[in-house]
Parts: sequence; C-alpha cells; structure tokens
Amino acid sequence: MRQKPCLTHADAQTMIAAAKAEATANKWPVTIAIVDDGGNLLHLERMDGPPALSAEVATGKARTAALMRRPSKFWEDRVKERPGMLKFPQLLPMQGGLPILHQGECVGGIGVSGVQSHEDEQIAQAGIAALG
Repeated sequence: MRQKPCLTHADAQTMIAAAKAEATANKWPVTIAIVDDGGNLLHLERMDGPPALSAEVATGKARTAALMRRPSKFWEDRVKERPGMLKFPQLLPMQGGLPILHQGECVGGIGVSGVQSHEDEQIAQAGIAALG
C-alpha cells in the first residue's frame, strides 16, 4: 500500500499565520480557509471586517482548488469558454483558491475571500510559501 502525505494541524496554523500576515501588511480584511485533499474544512480564520459571505466563498475557493487540483482561477477562465462547467458539483470558479502540493501530491487547498480576487490569491500564495 502506498503512503500519502497529508496536512497537519501545525501546517494549517503555519499557512494561516503567513496568510494573515500578508493580509494585515496590506490592510486587507479577509477570510482564509484551508481544506484537506477531499475538500473538507481543516481551518477557517475570519479577520475583522470581511463580509459574512466571505467564509463560504473562501471555503468554496479552497475546495475547488483541492478537488480539481488546479487554481480556482483556471476554472474561472474555463467557464468563460464552457459555461456548462458551472454545473460541476462544489465548483466555485473564482480566483483566490490554490491547491497545496507536496512531493507531487495535492494535499489540500487554501482559499481567500474579502478583497479583489488577485489580492485574495496573493494572500493564499503567501500561506503556501510558508510551508517551504
């Protein structure tokens, strides 16, 4: 049987701290979600100030990135060509979600919501970068 890496609580905490630091440095109030490779929520952090809906949006972006093994921006662009893809279950095609990869395996996703989508992705990238 093969062994597969997985995210730990400490990994999620590390990513949340780095993502929050990036958001705070830019004065961006956001919600940050981290999910495992099956799209199940591991950690959700809602800073002061983002819209209430940002919790659902951040989780949806993270889930999309993890389940589809691609940045959520890929699906945002793809839906423009094929609108029928909106029918895919649990797909939120909005920039701001990134898959978390380790040794060639997708171990989860991180999603951010609360500011412009490219800024959400910048924050998510900071979280991933903290894992090294």
